[in-house]
Amino acid sequence: TMIEQFYDLKPQVLELDRKTLELCRDQFAHLEEIRDYNQLKMLRAFTDCGVEARHFLGSTGYGVWDDSRNKLEEVFSRCMGAEDALVRPQFMSGTHTLTVALFGLLRAGDTLLAATGRPYDTLEGVIGLDGKGKGTGTLMDYGVNYDEAPLKADFTPDYNLIAQKAPGAKVCHIQRSRGYLQRNAFDLATIRKIADTARAANPEIIIFVDNCYGEFTQTQEPCQVGADIAVGSLIKNPGGGIAPTGGYIVGRKDLVELCAYRLNAPGLGKELGCTLETPRDMYLGFYYAPGVVCEAIKTAIYAQCVLELLGKKPIPRYCEAHNDIVTCFDAGTAEALIGFCQGIQAASPVDSYAAPEPSPEPGYTDEVVMASGSFTQGSTIELSCDGPLRAPYTCYLQGGLNFAASRAGVLLAVQKAYFKE
Repeated sequence: TMIEQFYDLKPQVLELDRKTLELCRDQFAHLEEIRDYNQLKMLRAFTDCGVEARHFLGSTGYGVWDDSRNKLEEVFSRCMGAEDALVRPQFMSGTHTLTVALFGLLRAGDTLLAATGRPYDTLEGVIGLDGKGKGTGTLMDYGVNYDEAPLKADFTPDYNLIAQKAPGAKVCHIQRSRGYLQRNAFDLATIRKIADTARAANPEIIIFVDNCYGEFTQTQEPCQVGADIAVGSLIKNPGGGIAPTGGYIVGRKDLVELCAYRLNAPGLGKELGCTLETPRDMYLGFYYAPGVVCEAIKTAIYAQCVLELLGKKPIPRYCEAHNDIVTCFDAGTAEALIGFCQGIQAASPVDSYAAPEPSPEPGYTDEVVMASGSFTQGSTIELSCDGPLRAPYTCYLQGGLNFAASRAGVLLAVQKAYFKE
């Protein structure tokens, strides 16, 4: 195969590659249909909103009357099926965007209900769970209460428990992607069912979806299936690997405005916030996102199939539905986890010479080993791989700007982890 001309791969690894490509053909065709639908939806959003070349120019200072920013937010809300959007380079990460949204919506005495169990590690310090971040300005420091409906043993939502707890809650938090849990991401039908269950028990409840890693994996987005607000990062799916920073909040107009007051200041909201040199990259990245997400899921499916042929049990399986761009599997040993990450790093376009080593990571409990040779620091729509150093040494693989290069990365990772001399 072509890949042999560029990388020294063992015959067993090349045979795995051949089998995998054969097995994945139908899955790839299905993904391309989703991609094409989302790309046409994206094109219509751009043309219906009347994007012009002048909208690629940014602003400085206060950014008052920033047409580029306002138009981008219009395109986002149109494409995401929402009333309004807040799309800003001032959002530093997905966690920061989620934090702004939660603080925007919750007040002292309110309760945040986590309907899909304990949120992702980095949110524990934002909420103040188990005393984390106490005194640093967590939600709990501000008198916000927390309740959760743990997932059932099979990682499905506990609808009875959600119905029981929803009446006391102001915000119902749904995490679409898995975090560091070995479950598949939730599809939109599940998100709709959680929303309907919570709303039946409490018509006033705000349905809040952490949409990180989920954008453009299906032909709709959370606001089209009952979410009041959905939040994500531009250095994941919707930035298409081109947006250099930022995050987005989309949803009901009144709620987006509350979030804007929190990002900016009460009374100022969406009116301020300069865009500097970012608009062109944000428009271009968003436009490219459906295609890039397709390449990332192809990478995931390919990796899952290779791993399954090796006797590993990746989640999800290559032949199942994909609702985020993440794959996880138990590497088995610390050495295999580190080896896999080192293989991914070796096939990265940036810093390929580096060998990832485990180290402490802010916001995480255990040491984490992380491979990410990316054009944008920390970008997880680009091929990256990480895992906490605790048994059973679960590895989380995500991203891939294009399948041809990511396939090479997966083969090198598998060879380094499981085909040592």
